[in-house]
Amino acid sequence: MRLKTIEKLCCPFDKADLQLTVITTDDTGEKVIEGFLICNECQRLYPIMKGIPIMNPDEFREFDLERPVLERWQRYLDGKTIDDTFRVVEISDVPSKTQLNVLPDALPAVKPQK
Repeated sequence: MRLKTIEKLCCPFDKADLQLTVITTDDTGEKVIEGFLICNECQRLYPIMKGIPIMNPDEFREFDLERPVLERWQRYLDGKTIDDTFRVVEISDVPSKTQLNVLPDALPAVKPQK
């Protein structure tokens, strides 16, 4: 998907602007091959896979099918995680892993202090 086209997209739920995170581009750097869009208002995450933004309504998305990709992208979320409603949330805001079905690798590893 071309970067110029992405600039014209908005969240299908609340029509808010989307923030783009690019993971891979084509050789020219003008087309996003892999990445994701996050709504500035509702914090929904929309993946871009093989150049196509996946912006289906929640009822037509399956968290378990998207889980492998979301886990791979976890490092791009700056200490945040994705809950089972496809929203980006602070890890500290997640009450328990079982209630919101937080990605298993979302919690940061505790490093021993020297």
